[in-house]
Amino acid sequence: MNLTVNAGEVFGFLGPNGAGKSTTIRLLLGLARPSAGRARIFDVDAGDVAAAHRLLAYVPADVALWPQLTGGELLELLAATGPGIDSGYRADLVDRFDLDLSRPARTYSTGNRQKVALVAAFATRAPLLVLDEPTSGLDPLMELQFRRAVAEARDNGQTVFLCSHQLSEVQAVCDRVAILHAGRLVDVATVPELRRLHRAEVTAQFTGHPPDLADLPGIELLDQADGMLRFFLAGPPAAALRALAAADITALSVREPSLEEIFLDYYGQADR
Repeated sequence: MNLTVNAGEVFGFLGPNGAGKSTTIRLLLGLARPSAGRARIFDVDAGDVAAAHRLLAYVPADVALWPQLTGGELLELLAATGPGIDSGYRADLVDRFDLDLSRPARTYSTGNRQKVALVAAFATRAPLLVLDEPTSGLDPLMELQFRRAVAEARDNGQTVFLCSHQLSEVQAVCDRVAILHAGRLVDVATVPELRRLHRAEVTAQFTGHPPDLADLPGIELLDQADGMLRFFLAGPPAAALRALAAADITALSVREPSLEEIFLDYYGQADR
């Protein structure tokens, strides 16, 4: 795998279970050594853990906390061992994530443990945030707060490396996306670029004779009945638009594929 994440971007890292996402993160964090090649955090070799970790904050998929410490004590401990914090921003995040800092960690739900890790990471203002399934256990309102914090990190010039199974989340916050399958990159592109690689679904309603779409490039007819036709459109739309313009079209809708559909399409192609 050859992968470069640009400074200041939000980068989504997608793939099915077993694709190699967690292994990639372990290599970036210096928790595993590559058998060949190298991983670098900015200009620091990831194997130099002490130097690399001064440049990043990490939120794991399964957050484990010291059970006897309160949320407030945990944030102070994590701040003391990390690259420093923005205390004002941390207080704002605590309020926005509705986190009760007076309770011991043993009483926290999965979602509240995740909130502690997220607040601690975002408050560091670290140049790189490595987030592995960071919203597991969060309710929809807290997911919105997470997306807001990611946007603020980007605006602050930070880099976010986001590994997630929630494709709607990746689609909402990421600048670019990598799709990993069986340890190999299937593609790396912006979300709009990925969409353009895939066909759109077009539904047209008409009166009179149907549009003549026969032999047009990039057209796959799905259904036609009772003054309605539905087809997939791949590639440039000019020829299809000319054919539609020649008919008496009364309504037209175009649906772009979601990132989930694109991902599943890539996954299926890789299996084939």
